[in-house]
Amino acid sequence: MNRIVLIGNGFDLAHGLKTSYQDFIEWYWDKRVSSLISIRGKVSEDILCKLTILGESAWSTFYWLNNSPIRNTKGSDIIQAIREKTDSYKVEDSPFFKSIIQSINTKKWVDIEEEYYKLLTQYAFEENAQNKLITLNNQLKYIQDLLVEYLTTINDKELSKQSFIYSKIYSPINIKDIAVGSVDILKQYVEQCVERDEKWINNKIHGYGAAEHAFPEDHSKIKESFEKHNNVLEVEIPRPYLLPHSVLLLNFNYTHTVQLYHNNKLGVVTNIHGSIEEPQSVIFGYGDELDERYNKIKETDNDECRRNIKSIKYLESANYRDVLSFMESAPYQIYIMGHSCGKSDRTLLNTLFEHKNCISIKPFYYKKEDGTDNYLELAQNISRNFKDMKLMRDRVVNKTYCDTIV
Repeated sequence: MNRIVLIGNGFDLAHGLKTSYQDFIEWYWDKRVSSLISIRGKVSEDILCKLTILGESAWSTFYWLNNSPIRNTKGSDIIQAIREKTDSYKVEDSPFFKSIIQSINTKKWVDIEEEYYKLLTQYAFEENAQNKLITLNNQLKYIQDLLVEYLTTINDKELSKQSFIYSKIYSPINIKDIAVGSVDILKQYVEQCVERDEKWINNKIHGYGAAEHAFPEDHSKIKESFEKHNNVLEVEIPRPYLLPHSVLLLNFNYTHTVQLYHNNKLGVVTNIHGSIEEPQSVIFGYGDELDERYNKIKETDNDECRRNIKSIKYLESANYRDVLSFMESAPYQIYIMGHSCGKSDRTLLNTLFEHKNCISIKPFYYKKEDGTDNYLELAQNISRNFKDMKLMRDRVVNKTYCDTIV
């Protein structure tokens, strides 16, 4: 029995990295403001946004605002200030970038890939929208390149492995986490472990390196317990038998934080969306083939509509096939650590969640400063990645047996 750990952006945030899209946009505004000051011109323009200073007096005010010691130095504050002075400044956002900014202003967060998909599905069925589609795709590529640049600047931060996160990733399987429809699979797995000799068990324990997983004295009595009880939940199973055979760290981030938790004796790391060390490998786009609009897009004759489909981009490397092979190799439990399970990865998540070998989906939720948490929100997002809601209710671990990511 294996385990697949879905590593999302919340995992990086839990390690103190400012990897949210909101942090990225803040960096972008700082970069744009600095650029305008350095060239001492009145216009700064890129494919996302055009900034214009109207008149010499307005430029002087802008320069003072940027260098005044009494103001907040964030570039976004400067941009907001000049947006409000329409007689002196002009800020022109592209429709794509405008939707990103609006999401940040109203929701305090943004999913850039989802905002892209919204506009794509709008343009795909408009007449004479070819130029719009080309521009939208070019803007997404531009943002992707900027994101790689930004993440590279913060990826050098010294990070330490957090022992409590490591212990959760490599913890024994909790019997109560297992879907009702999969308890027999767990029983078979434990029985197979019992059939093994003491050397095999000790080799497995050695990979985990934990004293509490010592070879059980009652090794020979487990069979008797199974013969007495039909329900595996009634059997006291020693911890070593519940240790996953192999652990796949499925990294959806572009950073290498996950490498801190790689135990090469127990499993592998797969950077399913590439990494900033290899910018050409980065996958950035949309992956919601369950959406009814997707099938309509797929049938269009316009290749621009399909340029950023994740499932097609997965074909550029062996990563996706490796994940499928891991899924097929043995029953597995899914841990969700920092992944929001949003719609931009819906195709892959549905494949993982509804696969015949998936026996449990355990989300690790985030507890907020006010005492509330995001378990329900996370559960709702997980449910959107299922077609079979009965299966979802059985496989997703209820909050009683879940834990926080930190």
